[in-house]
Amino acid sequence: MMGVSGVLNRIQELQGHLGLTPVNPAPGTTGTATTGAAGAGGSTFASALAGATGQGVPAMRLNSQATGQNVVDAAKKYLGTPYVFGSTDPDRGLDCSSLVQRAYSDLGIKLPRLSHQQAKAGEPVANLAQAKPGDILAFDSPVDHVAIYVGDNKMIAAPKPGDHVKIQSVYEKPTHIRRVVSDFSAAAGPNGVAAVRPASLQGSASLAGVPYGDLFVKAGNRYGVSPKLLAAVAKVESGYDPQAVSKAGAQGLMQLMPSTARGLGVKNSFDPEQAINGGAKLLARNLREFKSLPLALAAYNAGGGAVHRYGGIPPFSETQAYVPKVQKALAALGG
Repeated sequence: MMGVSGVLNRIQELQGHLGLTPVNPAPGTTGTATTGAAGAGGSTFASALAGATGQGVPAMRLNSQATGQNVVDAAKKYLGTPYVFGSTDPDRGLDCSSLVQRAYSDLGIKLPRLSHQQAKAGEPVANLAQAKPGDILAFDSPVDHVAIYVGDNKMIAAPKPGDHVKIQSVYEKPTHIRRVVSDFSAAAGPNGVAAVRPASLQGSASLAGVPYGDLFVKAGNRYGVSPKLLAAVAKVESGYDPQAVSKAGAQGLMQLMPSTARGLGVKNSFDPEQAINGGAKLLARNLREFKSLPLALAAYNAGGGAVHRYGGIPPFSETQAYVPKVQKALAALGG
C-alpha cells in the first residue's frame, strides 16, 4: 500500500498534469514527483489518474553513435541547475524527468517526458551490479523519481524542491533500470544494439570521415531519417559547403530556399546544424507523404506539388538527374 509520502508525490504528479501549483513533498521524501506537462489529464481526479497511469510510451529513436558516457557528460552540463517542478527550461530550472529527457535530447535521442514512461524506455537491466553509466534509474512503485547512473554507485539527479541537479549516491534499490544506448563494442544479437536500432540508422558510424558526420547522425536520429541519406543529399546539393548559394537563391549545406527554411524553423541556413536539421525535417515529411525514396528526393528538389502534379518524378531535367545522383551518393556511403 502506498505510504503518505507516496500519496503526496502522486498528488504532486497529477497536479503537474493539470497545470496546478504542486503541493509540498512529504517531509524527508527523497524521490519527488517528476511530471509537469501542463494541460494533460481531465477535469477530475479520476480522469487525471487515468492519464497519468497510461501504459503507452512515445516512440524513441536510438542515437547509433551515442554512448552511456556521452549521456552522463550531457547531464553534467546541468549540475547546479535548481529543481523546479514541472519545468523543462534549464534557465528556469529542471525536475528529475526533464533532466533525464534533456540529457538524452542533447544527443538527438527522444525520450518521453514522464518518469513512469522513462522507466519503460530502452531495454531492461537486471540489477544495479549490471548497470552502466548513462542507464536510467527509476524509483518507487508507481515510479515517481528518475536519475542517470554515473557509475560507482553514484547517479546524477534533480532530487527535490529546494535542491539542485547534483551527483549523489544511489540511496535505495531502483525499481527499474533501463538502457537506452550501448557502446559499439557490445555484441549484436537478439538482445544487442543492432536489434533495437532502426534499420535505417544501422551502420551510421561509417559517417565518421564525412564532413559534419556527427550532425547528420544527430539529425537523423531526431527526425527518423537515415544519416547516410542526409549526407548524400548534402553532398549532391552543396558538396558539403555550408556557405553555398545557388543561382536560384538556395542556401547552405542543404540548399534550402529562404521561404522553405522559414517554414522549417531554420533561422540561419548557413549554420550547418540548423541546415541539416531543416533538411532532415523536410526529408522526413516527404518520406511520410510519398512513401518512396525517389519521390521524396524529387519533392526535395522540385517541391511536393510538382510530384503530385505529374504523378511521379517531374519531367524536369534537373530533377531527373538529381534523384539518381543522390541514390548513387547514398550507395557510395553504404546506404
